[in-house]
Amino acid sequence: MTTAPIAGQPATDFIDQKIAKLDDWRGATLARMRALIHEAVPDVVEEVKWMGTPVWSSGGIICTGETYKAVVKLTFLKGASLPDPHKLFNSSLEGNARRAIDIQAGGTVDADAFKQLVRAAAALNAEGATAKRRPKAAG
Repeated sequence: MTTAPIAGQPATDFIDQKIAKLDDWRGATLARMRALIHEAVPDVVEEVKWMGTPVWSSGGIICTGETYKAVVKLTFLKGASLPDPHKLFNSSLEGNARRAIDIQAGGTVDADAFKQLVRAAAALNAEGATAKRRPKAAG
């Protein structure tokens, strides 16, 4: 796993510390979702952006993991373009691009469905990267 440094600190270490500081349900939830992301896309890249927000990428951003007082929010930047047959997205539904999963205390997310969503996001990023590399047809 490749990580981007944060002030000389690997992103993985920064995220580890962030989770450890959240010594309640939010830390446990973020740690679980992080593990599922790694299971879904083993070569995922961990980064930290936007003043300490964990970001998981593969050919582009898959999702971010934010923690608030009442929810852990996983925002998929291209979520509106992803199939969501299990209806995991429950937040940020009104936009044209992003979709989010808000997890409250005691809430759970179907692990297999979540991993499918993460894989779909990585595949969408790869598809976009491939399209950018293709030469334009002569016309």
